[in-house]
Amino acid sequence: MQHLKVLVILLALCFQLPLAAQQNAKVYAFDMKEEIGPSAWRLTQKAFAKAKEQSSSVVLIRMNTYGGMVDFADSIRSKILNSDMKTIVFVDHNAASAGALIAIASDKIYMTKGSSIGAASVVNPQGEIMPEKYQSFMRGLMRSTAQAKNRNPQIAEAFVDPDIEIPGIVAKGKVLTLTSDEAVKVGYCAGITSNVAEVLKAEGLSKAALVEHEITTLDKILGFLISPAVSGILILLIIGGIYFEMQTPGIGFALLVSIVAALLYFAPLYLEGLADHWEIGLFIVGIVLILLEVFVIPGFGVAGILGIISIVAGLALSLVMNNWFDFTVTGSEQLSSAVILVLGSMILSIVLSVLLGKSIMRSPAFQRLVLQDEQRSQFGYVSGKKTVELINKVGVAVTDMRPSGKVEVDGKWYDGVALDGYILKGTNIQVERQENYNVFVRKKIV
Repeated sequence: MQHLKVLVILLALCFQLPLAAQQNAKVYAFDMKEEIGPSAWRLTQKAFAKAKEQSSSVVLIRMNTYGGMVDFADSIRSKILNSDMKTIVFVDHNAASAGALIAIASDKIYMTKGSSIGAASVVNPQGEIMPEKYQSFMRGLMRSTAQAKNRNPQIAEAFVDPDIEIPGIVAKGKVLTLTSDEAVKVGYCAGITSNVAEVLKAEGLSKAALVEHEITTLDKILGFLISPAVSGILILLIIGGIYFEMQTPGIGFALLVSIVAALLYFAPLYLEGLADHWEIGLFIVGIVLILLEVFVIPGFGVAGILGIISIVAGLALSLVMNNWFDFTVTGSEQLSSAVILVLGSMILSIVLSVLLGKSIMRSPAFQRLVLQDEQRSQFGYVSGKKTVELINKVGVAVTDMRPSGKVEVDGKWYDGVALDGYILKGTNIQVERQENYNVFVRKKIV
C-alpha cells in the first residue's frame, strides 16, 4: 500500500512538472513585417537583447515579408543561429527571399494556411536576376543554414537555383516556392496554425507568459530618417548649406542647417550599425580638405579633388554594410546605388543652390537675417576719407590676396582687394583706386 502511494505521488509530480515549466516559461514575440533592411536588423538586435534581459526561453518572430537586403538578412540569420534561446518563426502569409533565409535559421517554423516560403534568388532593385556570383553566395548561405538546423539543404538551395531538380518537389528551370502544406510535407514546417496561441499550444507553451516587443518612438524616427528618400534630402541640405556658407560667409545660418542635416544623416546610420567611426571621419576630412582648397590653397587642385572623393565616400559607405571596403555580403549593386544616391543628391543640391540662391537671399525671411539700413553720404554719413595720393602708387602685398588681403604702401598697411583675383604675398602691386578704407590694386608690371 505504501508503495502504491509513492507511485501515485511520482505520477502526479510527472504531470505537474511540465505544467510548472510552462507557467515559468516566457516567450518574447516581435513582428518582422517590413522589408529586410537596417530597421529590421536593429529591431532584431533590440528584441533579442530584451528577451535575454527578461530571461525568456523562447523568441517568436511573426513574419510577413517579401524579402530585402541580403547583408542584413545574413546578420539576422547569424543572430538567430547563435542564440541560446529557442527560436520560432510564425509565417503569416509570406517568407520570401531574405525572409526565407531568416525563417530556416530558426528552430521551428509554423505557417498559416495558404502561406508560402522560398523564391530566394538575388535580384536588383528593378527585380532582375543578379549574376551567378551573387546566386552562388546566396546558395551557400541557404545550404549552410539548412544544415545547421537539420533541414534538407537541397531544398534550401532550390529556393535560389532554378537548375536544381528535386523529383516530386520542383522541376528543373523553376525556383522553388513551398506552400504551407508542401512545407509540412518536406519537413520545413512543423505545423499549420492560425495564430500565435495555436503555435504556443503546439509547442507545449500554452501556459507560458507572452511578452510583446514594444516599438518606441525613437525606433520609428530612426526608421524614417534612414529611408533613401529622407537620406537624399539630408544630403541636399548638407551640401546646400556648405555652398551657401561659402557664398555668404559670416551669416552662419546656412552652416547651422548643414551641421544639423549631417547629424540627422549620420546619427541614425551609426545607431543602426551602418555608419562606422572611420566613415564619418572620412566625411569630416573631406570637408576640411574642401575648406583648405577654398580659403588657403590657391586654385583648385589635389586637395579639392580628394575632398570631394572623401565626402562622397563617407556619405555612400555609411549607407551600406561593409568591413573596411569588404563588400562580400553587400555586393557592388547596393554600393553603386548608394554612390548614385549621394552623387545625384549633391549635383541636385548645387544646381538648386545656383538657381535659387539669389531669390532666397532676396526673400523676406532671409532679409531679416541681414542688416538693411544704409548710411548714405547725402545724409551726412562719411565712412572714410579718400586718400588721392595713393592712386598709382607702388607697394607690396604683405599677405596672400584671395582677393582680399593686406598691402603696404609708403610704409603703411592698408586693407586691399586684388583686381587680378589672386596675388601672392611679396608681389609688387600698384594702387588703382580707393573706396573707403580699401585700396584696389593690381600686380605691378615691370
